[in-house]
Amino acid sequence: MNIVEIRHLKKYFKDGPQIIKALDGIDLSIEKGKFTAIAGASGSGKTTLLNTIAGLYAPTEGTVMVDGLDLSKLTEEQLTVFRRRKIGFVFQGYNLIPELTIRENIVFPLSLDDSRPDADYLSSLVHLLGLDNYLDARPHMLSGGAQQCTAIARALITKPSIVLADEPTGSFDMKTTQNVAGLLRMTAATFHQTLVVITHNLDLAQLADRVIRLQNGKII
Repeated sequence: MNIVEIRHLKKYFKDGPQIIKALDGIDLSIEKGKFTAIAGASGSGKTTLLNTIAGLYAPTEGTVMVDGLDLSKLTEEQLTVFRRRKIGFVFQGYNLIPELTIRENIVFPLSLDDSRPDADYLSSLVHLLGLDNYLDARPHMLSGGAQQCTAIARALITKPSIVLADEPTGSFDMKTTQNVAGLLRMTAATFHQTLVVITHNLDLAQLADRVIRLQNGKII
C-alpha cells in the first residue's frame, strides 16, 4: 500500500527572467511503513520534493497525494492542519526551542493542536530514544546526538502518517550517521511510521529499503 502518490510533478521557480526547473516531471510512489531515501547532489531537487510532499510548496503541474489526500484541493488552513497531524519533521539543525525543556520540546507540536500527549506513548518514545534522564534539561545541556533524539521524538509524538527528515546526519561522521539512521529506522518500525530521508550521503541512503536518486529535478 502506498502512502505517497506523485504524478507528473513539476515545480518551477522564477529567478528574474530565468525559470529554474527544480522538479521536472516526477512520478513516484512511496510504500507505507518503509524507509525511503531520496539522494542526489546539491541542487538536484531533493528539498523541493520534500517540501512538496509536506504541502509547503504547491506544484506548478501534477498531483501529490499523501495518505489519501490530494494536497492541491486543501486550503492553506487545511494544509496547516495536515502538516501538524500527518507529517513529522526531523531537521538537520534540530530546530529545538532553547527556552523549553526537552519534554516541552517533544510535546510542542501537540500543544499547537491543544492536545495532550498519550502518556504511555510518550514514555515509550522517550525510553526508546534514551532521553529518560534529560526531560527537565534545556537543549544546550545535551550532546548533539541527544538533541537529535529529541528532534526525532518531537517528529513522532503526534503519531504522524509519515516522517520527513531533511539531511538529519549532515554534520555527522559515518559512525554517528549509521547510529542516527538506525535509530530513525528502529523508531519508525516500532511506531509504524513511514520514513522518507533526504540526503546527499550515499552511505546513509544505502541503509534504506529503497533509494530514489534525483538529478536536475528528475529521477534517474
